[in-house]
Amino acid sequence: MDFPAPISDDAYRATDPEVVALGRLLFWDPILSGNRNISCGTCHHPRFGTGDGLSLGLGEGGTGLGPERAIDPENPPEQRIPRNAPALFNLGAHEFTVLFHDGRIEETEDGLRTPMGDEMEQGFATLLSAQTMFPVLSADEMAGHYGENEISKAVRQGLITGEGGAWDLLSARVRAIPVYVEMFEAAMPGREIGFTAISDAIAQFVEHEWRSDTAPFDAWLRGEGALPDDALTGLELFYGAAGCAECHSGPFQTDHAFHAMGQPQLGPGKAARFETHARDDGRMRVTGAAADAYAFRTPSLRNATETGPWGHAGAYADLAAFLRDHAAPRAALASYQRDVVLPALEAEDWRVMDDPAQVTAIAAAVQGPDRILTDAEIASLMAFLAMLTDQTALAGRLGIPETVPSGLPVDR
Repeated sequence: MDFPAPISDDAYRATDPEVVALGRLLFWDPILSGNRNISCGTCHHPRFGTGDGLSLGLGEGGTGLGPERAIDPENPPEQRIPRNAPALFNLGAHEFTVLFHDGRIEETEDGLRTPMGDEMEQGFATLLSAQTMFPVLSADEMAGHYGENEISKAVRQGLITGEGGAWDLLSARVRAIPVYVEMFEAAMPGREIGFTAISDAIAQFVEHEWRSDTAPFDAWLRGEGALPDDALTGLELFYGAAGCAECHSGPFQTDHAFHAMGQPQLGPGKAARFETHARDDGRMRVTGAAADAYAFRTPSLRNATETGPWGHAGAYADLAAFLRDHAAPRAALASYQRDVVLPALEAEDWRVMDDPAQVTAIAAAVQGPDRILTDAEIASLMAFLAMLTDQTALAGRLGIPETVPSGLPVDR
């Protein structure tokens, strides 16, 4: 039975402490949202495993934090965020060269590939840094509803780069705060305070804060600790008969590939504004290949017990139920219990699951046989997954700042 090698420092990019300290404040500062009311930390909070604790998030138009986040009746969202907020663990590792559930941004031999075009791919130090461009430009996540602030107006007009574009407007907010100017001069001397510099700092903070390689499983791999008997049984299942490691391979339990696993679909689905369907075609939206329909990136399982709800659409609020259905997805689709965490659940959230033809199409895309797990096997797998829980990474190395330079409230 083959196990991954222990993780070493050379698996990760190096970070600069001054850049990390700057990125920490920017990550938690709502100054980067159109209405100055949402930070990166609002939807990627350590209290919820660096996610938001919701099946599908509420960015602009929501109030509160985590599962208690609710729709603002005075400024409701135009739609839910269509996919579950991914965890942020180990994104500073060199092997993470594709991001998002559908892999729409990727690091290639020729540089970064994103849907945004060449002009918007220049200047980012890493793929993770480039990822930050998406939430700040999304009306549903951070930019705000079309027309309600200067950032959302610029986005709607297609003004992103250049003077007067959304990035320039956001950067000007940061440049107007003396503490940030001083920190940039110290951390990135001679570099203009532009959006790519801001995003590079945030990326280095994420890389440092949520590096996760000190779980009990890591100690076991290094020969420094034992695992409980039930976890060892689960480990043997995971790397053996259950076949989990066929996709959840490597040191971070992911092959970084895309697989159609028959996950239930809820919410608006990933679609352009002019599209009305709720179906989420997954990887096919990126490649255009019919074979990629309903395929999504294999998530890392580091701290997986803490990152629920689970699935690309957060279709499961219970991890044991997810494991059972994930192993036998065709049968599970027919009996799916709709156990989700969504504020103000609406009938339209179930448009796909209420359509037998669409459910049949999701099931038909699944490859490989259904495997019925026993209760004992599920318990053993849960015990093994608990050994991937890293308390240092969950807490974060620097933690949430008491205040940020803008003076805006911090989501604690």
